[in-house]
Amino acid sequence: MLASAVLMMALPAFAALGEDAISVQADQAHMQGSLRTTQAEAYTVHEIQAPTGTVVREYVSPATGKVFGVVWQGPWPPDMRQILGSYFAQYQQAAGTRASIHAGRKPLAIEQPGLVMHSGGHMRSFAGQAYLPESLPPGVRAEAIR
Repeated sequence: MLASAVLMMALPAFAALGEDAISVQADQAHMQGSLRTTQAEAYTVHEIQAPTGTVVREYVSPATGKVFGVVWQGPWPPDMRQILGSYFAQYQQAAGTRASIHAGRKPLAIEQPGLVMHSGGHMRSFAGQAYLPESLPPGVRAEAIR
């Protein structure tokens, strides 16, 4: 029992943007949700529905095995540090710069060469998407990440 607990702590909590998709089952356990996998022609979508109503979809390239896009929707925003992984600092910096320039609660749009993210909502209704433009599989357009 202790060995399995230690092993679970070593696994990543989310298949974060740009990272391997091997941790999708850990995501499901972390969110205590149900997992549904859909195969498209150029990618796989792992959709996790949490009991809270939040849905997270992770888009994985079969060629690289990496998450190239993440979408979320639900009454609660997901933990951005978990779903953005190593891109969290870039998001945090862009969001902080935007907050200092634009006061108020407006949708967030980050469009940088290495990260595109759109996020917005209000109490009990949050949605957003983040993707890596350079990691889109051949033939896949950004509009497919929804």
